[in-house]
Amino acid sequence: MLVLGPVSWIGLVVIGVVAAFLYSLRLNTEVRADGIYLKMWPIHWSFRRITWAEIDHYELRTYRPLREFGGWGIRWVPGRIAYNVRGNQGVWIQRTTGRDVLVGSQDVEELVSAIDDAYER
Repeated sequence: MLVLGPVSWIGLVVIGVVAAFLYSLRLNTEVRADGIYLKMWPIHWSFRRITWAEIDHYELRTYRPLREFGGWGIRWVPGRIAYNVRGNQGVWIQRTTGRDVLVGSQDVEELVSAIDDAYER
């Protein structure tokens, strides 16, 4: 308060709401028989699906969230989209549509194993 002067209560509330929103972000990833389902809660109310027919190639990848995508969350870069909450590992999915997807994961080996099992069927 000595440097900035009196602090506005509205400003503190706004900062608190933004902090709570960022803290509540959760990425739910499910591998099902018909594809990979992604939901970034509370942004998405329903799952986004990537069907097996759309997937050309996938691989485990370590990446730089700030440098490659500008941070964490849902990030759009020309021709690519990233779903990431924290960390720097994920599964890179090259789609036949040309719009590649990076799915961040805290247990990337388990995610790749689940994709391997479901994709081979």
